[in-house]
Amino acid sequence: MSKLGKDELFQVLLAPVVTEKSTRAAEQGGQVVFNVLQSANRQDVKAAIEQAFDVEVETVRIMNVKGKSKRFGRALGKRSDRKKAYIRLKEGSDIDFAEFQA
Repeated sequence: MSKLGKDELFQVLLAPVVTEKSTRAAEQGGQVVFNVLQSANRQDVKAAIEQAFDVEVETVRIMNVKGKSKRFGRALGKRSDRKKAYIRLKEGSDIDFAEFQA
């Protein structure tokens, strides 16, 4: 079980990821993808999703994404590192992103 309080759980989810890959995961695998806090673990993400959207979570996979190095003219820069969570929902559960507001 998550050690975070109710208010802290709602801060775990930063934003849904809407890309071609995440849309394909939703259609074929019944998964949704969210950017989450760097300090979040699987239990925190599962509890936050279940409370925020009133759905049942089957599995949570977390991935650390390294920020890319980018060049801005002569200067070198780096995008921020982030953490992504792939959440598989149980059969019959669905999240409507029109209702979600971070």
